[in-house]
Amino acid sequence: MSPMRRWISLAICLAVGAAIWFSPVPEGVTENGWHVLAVFVATILSFILRPYPMGTMVLTGILILVLTHSFVDETSEKPSKEALAYALAKSYGDTTVWLVVAAFLISGAVIQTGFGKRIALVLIRLLGRTKLGLAWGIGAAELVLGPFVPSNTARGGGIVAPIVDSLCRTLANNDEGKRRNSVSSFLILTGAHANLITAAMFLTGMAANPIVSKAADEVADVNFDFVTWLSGSIVPGLIGLFLLPVFLRMLVKPSGIDVGAARGKASDELDAMGKMTRNEWILLGVFVLMLSLWCTARLHGIHTTVVALGGVVIILLTGVQNWKDMAKNHAAWDAMIWLGGLVMMAVALREFGVITWFAENAKGWVGEFNPLTATLALALIYFFSMYAFSMLTGHINAMVAAFIAVAVGVGAPPLLIVALLAYFSNLCGSLTHYSTGPVVIYFGMGYIEAPRWLKIGFLVSLFHLVIWLGIGLPYWKLLGWW
Repeated sequence: MSPMRRWISLAICLAVGAAIWFSPVPEGVTENGWHVLAVFVATILSFILRPYPMGTMVLTGILILVLTHSFVDETSEKPSKEALAYALAKSYGDTTVWLVVAAFLISGAVIQTGFGKRIALVLIRLLGRTKLGLAWGIGAAELVLGPFVPSNTARGGGIVAPIVDSLCRTLANNDEGKRRNSVSSFLILTGAHANLITAAMFLTGMAANPIVSKAADEVADVNFDFVTWLSGSIVPGLIGLFLLPVFLRMLVKPSGIDVGAARGKASDELDAMGKMTRNEWILLGVFVLMLSLWCTARLHGIHTTVVALGGVVIILLTGVQNWKDMAKNHAAWDAMIWLGGLVMMAVALREFGVITWFAENAKGWVGEFNPLTATLALALIYFFSMYAFSMLTGHINAMVAAFIAVAVGVGAPPLLIVALLAYFSNLCGSLTHYSTGPVVIYFGMGYIEAPRWLKIGFLVSLFHLVIWLGIGLPYWKLLGWW
């Protein structure tokens, strides 16, 4: 971004925040809450306009709120210190934030050791006997890595996308003129959209998913933990992953190129890696242990975050990765800064009455509908509002808590609205080519033009709605969620 565009974007964010800050405070909202809302809106807008990285803008927002004493009352003796203590406690003392940090640290080991790449190549070699098989192999790789690589960008963009690109180049025989053949487009689209399905399937499938879980607990009093999340997503998710390549094949109509060369390429790369190393075996054991503990949490009571931190400790103590290398994982610490700050702002919005005020006023929009109709209407509005966002995280932070509050306020089944918003928070990324990191990476490879991506993306979004509403709703009825 040019300096001029950066300053213009920053000025727009500040102007919007100032307009809210200095506008009359509505009845039912504290002045501090209104100021937090102003900074929150400006911060989310900065995620769209991107004048600076997310961490920079979140820290700026925290500093403004601390210096203006927006977290303490007027009688405080040490307002700046108390405001900072509030911000730090609510931001970086939160278990949700540390779950994401721990998962990022583990995913760094997955990438560094080559274990993630090995999993993807093995599945492609096993399944890639046909064009559909190659696509299913890509989806299977995403599925296996989904619970353990919480950054869908690291998983899709750092592990799977390079393999998909290599397969496409092999199919085109490294001829740039043939790179845009229909088989390549088919595999690229499969990789991008399968990433979003697996992100939706697991609490740890995308960095911002724990924000939805936290909002469910605080706003709707719903414990949407790892097991609950997966129990609701497993059926529509697996069906969606299986049918996605079939649906995309109808849209793209891949030509009859022999895919044997691509499968051979994957096999050659796997052979070049050699046998599994000691560190990879340890990682496999850590994954099995973590998944087992997550799935049996209700029996032993060990918190999800504690399990993840335990995985980090095992990796360090066994030397799979040393602390110096782990500390270089900037994605983990970056996520800690921006996610922690946003969690703090969301908590403040709730504590200072802003979420309640919004929910009470928004009831009139859907209050005339019956609870189920209102639930579906709100979920669809939430889904398609993603067109206005350039990042899934910003979309979740800006809207999910408020939408849960509104839905619960009009009598929506709490578990149902939480499930819909949790899964739609990722699936809505299918709409555009600028929605999330891996989608941007796949689009940036240059196989598909933007207008075509948008058209196919809209059709894929309808595919998701058919699967997750047509199959998901009856399945969630069986689970007793509504």
